[in-house]
Amino acid sequence: MAGRHRLDPHDGRVARFFADRHLATLTTLRADGTPHVVPVGVTFDPEAGLARVITSAGSAKARHVAAAGPDGTPVAVCQVDGRWWLTVEGRAALRGDPASVAEAERRYAERYRTPRPNPERVVIEIAVTRLLGSLPD
Repeated sequence: MAGRHRLDPHDGRVARFFADRHLATLTTLRADGTPHVVPVGVTFDPEAGLARVITSAGSAKARHVAAAGPDGTPVAVCQVDGRWWLTVEGRAALRGDPASVAEAERRYAERYRTPRPNPERVVIEIAVTRLLGSLPD
C-alpha cells in the first residue's frame, strides 16, 4: 500500500524519490505574505534534516529568504511524479559561505548535473520540520 501524508525522513521511499531526477517547486513568501512559487532543483540530507536549493543571490527566492533574517522563514518544496508527490516543509535560511555553497553544489551534481559556475551562488538551506506525501512502496 502506498504511504500517504506524514512521512519519516529515513523512510526508504523518501530516499528513492529524492534519488530520482525530479524538479520541484519552491514556495517562498513575499513581504506582503503572498506566495512566490518557482521551479527548482532540490536535494535532501535526512541525516542533517536539511533540504538545499542553489540559486543566485539576486533571485527573488533568495531575497525573500534573506529578508526574513537569521531566524528563517517558512517555505515548502514540492516534487511530483505522476500521482506520487512529496512536500518538504521547513524554515529556510540563506547561506553564502564557501563551505555551504560547495556542499550544496556537490549534492546538486549528484542528483542533477554539475551546476554552471556562478560567483553569486548562495544556498537556501531548509531545516525540515515536516515531510508530507504519497509515495510508492
